[in-house]
Amino acid sequence: MLLREQISSQSVQPLGERTPVGSSHNGMARSSYQKLKREVHQLVLERVELERLARLSPDLVRQELTALIMRILDEERAPANDPERKQLVVDVYDEMFGFGPLEVLLRDPGISDILVNTFQQTYVERKGRLELTDVTFYDDAHLMKVIEKIVSRVGRRIDESSPMVDARLPDGSRVNAIIPPSAVDGPLVSIRRFAVNPLQVSDLIELQTLTPPMAELLDALARAKVNILISGGTGSGKTTLLNILSGFIPADERIITIEDAAELQLRQPHVARLETRPPNIEGRGEITQRTLVRNALRMRPDRIILGEVRGAEALDMLAAMNTGHEGSLATIHANTPRDALTRLENMINMAGMSLPPKTMRQQIASAIHVVIQATRLNDGRRKIVSIQELTGMEGEVINMQEIFAFKRTGVDPNGNVRGYFCATGVRPKFVERLQAFGINLPDQLYDPARRFDTK
Repeated sequence: MLLREQISSQSVQPLGERTPVGSSHNGMARSSYQKLKREVHQLVLERVELERLARLSPDLVRQELTALIMRILDEERAPANDPERKQLVVDVYDEMFGFGPLEVLLRDPGISDILVNTFQQTYVERKGRLELTDVTFYDDAHLMKVIEKIVSRVGRRIDESSPMVDARLPDGSRVNAIIPPSAVDGPLVSIRRFAVNPLQVSDLIELQTLTPPMAELLDALARAKVNILISGGTGSGKTTLLNILSGFIPADERIITIEDAAELQLRQPHVARLETRPPNIEGRGEITQRTLVRNALRMRPDRIILGEVRGAEALDMLAAMNTGHEGSLATIHANTPRDALTRLENMINMAGMSLPPKTMRQQIASAIHVVIQATRLNDGRRKIVSIQELTGMEGEVINMQEIFAFKRTGVDPNGNVRGYFCATGVRPKFVERLQAFGINLPDQLYDPARRFDTK
């Protein structure tokens, strides 16, 4: 038995009068169901031995929990029909062992982002479009409890002295939370979902994110240990593309990943994952990306994958790429490939090195071989809009040449962006490197007459 003996013989605290709960989500029905769920949840917590519960199998826990909830509802004659009773079991189980109201959204594979705007409002993104859901929390305290449960599982903390945190869910989904006083109206949570089965390159081709020739080229670049920088804005698919590229790395290479929150889903057998750590409440113990990059160099890596370069670690990353750690990958926030290189310059300055601009650009030009630009279009779809090669310096300017591009031609009546992918006709200089690795791509790959129209 899960019930406490001293409580099981007593009558349950009355649940109070309430409106019959319907399956609709109108104001009164939704409010009544939330009230019923909250009170049943509290009574369950009072009547079970949580320590014993933790030692049981999930199936047995659910069976015992179902019996207890049904008993409570019968004793109090709660006006809940059979579907609502079953839903109560699921919701109370989620409150006790999951992330509360978020669980129903986390179980939906079609959702790519979950955006909680205080306890009263939750949006999700499906197929690039934002939708308002009927998922709510009881109050700010309920939402805070869920946030604390998320961050505590990965050894992070969040409170008034440290009101912002980056964390991850067990499935690798990325979580950002910010609470008062930084969040004026109440706690805010943003969750970037990752598919249980990571997208493959065939999925990106089907989604028209890129074309078969572009995929063939990216495969060749990864196998030939070309240093690649993936540029793009928020939500443009940089991490997804990084996962795809890392999948092309041979299985016999040692890969070191460095991230703020470990979310890459590499399938190779020899992967060592490193993660940053924020300072503790006393301001000590911080582990930065720059520290991890330096440490990774002592771990005998074949490849270093940097989830996102955003600060002084840019200098160490470029140094690693220039000193034998070829084939490294990184992402950066930028709207164009040229902007990405400018941002790298700014980050080198953040390292406290007073280098002349020409020296910085020479280091960038010799370290980075290819920049891939990912973009989220107005219709919510993601595209690789440009693949550019760095060809060296001309004076104090880094030379770049575009190999593939996405050309926009307009918008259809449904608001979808129309356009086509094509090669520019430029034969890249890295062809010689590909051939040195035994990779011979056909010349028609770079034929500008081949166009791939998007639907």
